[in-house]
Amino acid sequence: MKPIKVMLIDDSAVVRQVLGAMLNADPQIEVISAVADPLLAMIRMKTQWPDVIVLDIEMPRMDGLTFLRQIMRERPTPVVICSTLTEAGARTSIEALAAGAVAIITKPKLGLKQFLSDHSNDLLNAVKTAAKANIKRLVVVEKLSADAILPPAAGHGAMIQTTQHIVALGTSTGGTQALEKVLMALPRVAPGIVIVQHMPEKFTAEFAARLNTLCQIEVREARHKDRVVQGLALIAPGGKHMLLRRVGAQYFVDVIDGPLVNRHRPSVDVLFRSVARSAGANALGVIMTGMGDDGALGLLEMRQAGARTLAQDEESCVVFGMPKEAIKLNAVDKIVPLGGIGREILQQL
Repeated sequence: MKPIKVMLIDDSAVVRQVLGAMLNADPQIEVISAVADPLLAMIRMKTQWPDVIVLDIEMPRMDGLTFLRQIMRERPTPVVICSTLTEAGARTSIEALAAGAVAIITKPKLGLKQFLSDHSNDLLNAVKTAAKANIKRLVVVEKLSADAILPPAAGHGAMIQTTQHIVALGTSTGGTQALEKVLMALPRVAPGIVIVQHMPEKFTAEFAARLNTLCQIEVREARHKDRVVQGLALIAPGGKHMLLRRVGAQYFVDVIDGPLVNRHRPSVDVLFRSVARSAGANALGVIMTGMGDDGALGLLEMRQAGARTLAQDEESCVVFGMPKEAIKLNAVDKIVPLGGIGREILQQL
């Protein structure tokens, strides 16, 4: 196999040196260029185009987000954002995911060398996953209205439903745009939704806020003891697990600390298991694009508890990892394209 050709774009010489050495140490990866800003990158890319770009956000002359959007318009290429995580920068990073970035690796302002050494596997895995990503699925996002799913509800029939019907979604790589497409297509009467999207701490609030501006339903980062109600989607906070809990006829979420499960916190398996226990046949479980197998066992538990279960199809996935593993376990009732998930959600009404 030919090594993955990587271009590093970061204005810090230390970052370029440390990341370059780390990536080149892996026999599956070859750093073909390391430059200080996007303008220099464009000059190098005229002679050799990379398979994957590792990109900083804040740089002189041209910022990473502007460069990312330009690349996605002209020649879509897998991009891994490697940027300092700050409160202000979180919104920009969410915009980068929406523009087509495959993954985000956060780096601290201090202790950079030690951090990169400790988290080298995260970066290597992100680059390898990006190299396999179906990048066209990241950059072609069709905006749908609820009319594409069903006509507007006649009268108030749908509003008499209680919160006994729950939808649980789990996703990772490629999920930011996949969730955007699914949630934007839902009307305000959609059933209550709980979501795990693998994402770093502090990013989920910005991600939820962005979706909330685009969707008819309300979307926000979950808080401990939030009630799950019709027309609301709750996204598990980065760095926390989220569980569903039933009290009488009502559902609530518990947002808790805990160890990594399947190397993730939040974990899809944790959410799905709690939904299987608390909602059973009153739930719909959906596993979507992402690498690894987080969520596969949890989805099987949901199906065994009587829930309907869906997997996003390979054609519409950026990475057909999580759905594939769930299908292998016979955890899936139905395999559907991304555009059909909204229709299936509305069957929970």
